[in-house]
Amino acid sequence: MTDLTKLGVAAIRDGVAAGEFTAVEVATAFNTNVAAAKVLNAFIVETPELAIEAAQAVDADRAAGKPLGKMAGVPIGMKDLFCTDGVQTTAASHMLEGFIPQYESTVSGKLWAAGAGMLGKLNLDQFAMGSSNETSYFGNVISPWRRNDGGNAALAPGGSSGGSSTAIAARLCPAATGTDTGGSIRQPAAFTGISGIKPTYGRCSRWGIVAFASSLDQAGPMARDVRDCAIMLEAMAGFDAKDSTSLDLPVPEWEAGLSGDLRGKRIGIPKEYRLDGIDEDIAAMWDNGIAWLKDAGAEIVEISLPHTKYALPAYYIIAPAEASSNLARYDGVRYGLRDLPDGAGLQDMYAATRAAGFGEEVRRRIMIGTYVLSAGFYDAYYTQAQKVRALIARDFENAWGQCDLILAPTAPSAAFGLGEKTSDPLSMYLNDVFAVPASLAGLPAMSVPGGIDKQGLPLGLQIIGKALDEQSVLNAGLAIEERAGFTAEADKWW
Repeated sequence: MTDLTKLGVAAIRDGVAAGEFTAVEVATAFNTNVAAAKVLNAFIVETPELAIEAAQAVDADRAAGKPLGKMAGVPIGMKDLFCTDGVQTTAASHMLEGFIPQYESTVSGKLWAAGAGMLGKLNLDQFAMGSSNETSYFGNVISPWRRNDGGNAALAPGGSSGGSSTAIAARLCPAATGTDTGGSIRQPAAFTGISGIKPTYGRCSRWGIVAFASSLDQAGPMARDVRDCAIMLEAMAGFDAKDSTSLDLPVPEWEAGLSGDLRGKRIGIPKEYRLDGIDEDIAAMWDNGIAWLKDAGAEIVEISLPHTKYALPAYYIIAPAEASSNLARYDGVRYGLRDLPDGAGLQDMYAATRAAGFGEEVRRRIMIGTYVLSAGFYDAYYTQAQKVRALIARDFENAWGQCDLILAPTAPSAAFGLGEKTSDPLSMYLNDVFAVPASLAGLPAMSVPGGIDKQGLPLGLQIIGKALDEQSVLNAGLAIEERAGFTAEADKWW
């Protein structure tokens, strides 16, 4: 019998609908894989019973001849940033340990309505702050990949959606939700050889997602391939009156519109992304990507995004500023952790709770954010960063006069070892250098596997598109996928 855990979203959905296997059989197979992979630490909470329950409902609907949803019979992992009714939601922080929402996030609710089931809540960087999944209160997520030099050093699965990327790459789930603030869907997808798309800001509701930086946070799908991402994004997207930033637009039929034919499309190659000393494997993969898109019929043009060099500094002012404001709600009063020392007053409780509840990286970003928002520095830092953000968005607008899409690497390197960059926050932040500009501009951007490096580790190619043009981004991703022929998988060592 086919190993059902080798199948992706489309194959599972279609197989269940055709009666080739039942949704319960699929859920059972993935539950087994999840239970056997605890060493990877991809899940904070496992919910095998919920996966089975959803599968039984799908099988019953099929038997009764009822129409099935876009995700019918597909068990998924839910990043533990999405509130789930009756299931602990922690944002991987001690601050929210034990918090059980009595409501469902809009995105997760849409997925359950489309027939998906939940295998569990996936680990992440605490409050989505990190690039390696090493800031979680519940321990590091370990990538299923290993270097081919015989070493057994544990590798970072990327962040903040590292639990999602590891779970998909290790065949613990066929797809998972992610969130992307400065690259947290795309970078972990690149590190683990899977696909992931950050849609246009506002495509997916942020309601019920624990906030990091509200003007940047955007939910998106992570899956084995481009088609699976398109299917899942259709189920996740849509207007939500509960989110003031939600776009009141119809959801396109992205799956039906998929085509790897790029004739008539112009692909921009930003000269500023050719960094001095760029990794030769990354440069070679980028050149391959250019050749593949040419082969798909696209015209290649060089473009300039002159304010790119300011993107990272601007991001690491704006995102911490918004985080310091959003995380002010965790004060020990209403919900979550409360640390109340003997004889403590209200201010003492605030301080003790926040010191105990937040990890080092979260505290660092709150401090940076509070500093740049303070009276003496607001104009010098925060206002300037917002001006730079506007210039970066204008760079993209100008570029669209010359091209329809932009191709770049997703990250400046392959996955690095756990612990390699934790002592140097700036080195860690530089890992987001290619991903941050699209986030600041609110544009759709996708990572697809582009090959492997000399050490046998996956590398990702990033496609950036115009606002609301997810279809072109997905199509370019499909064109690369069809030509890259990426079939590498992590050897099962766990």
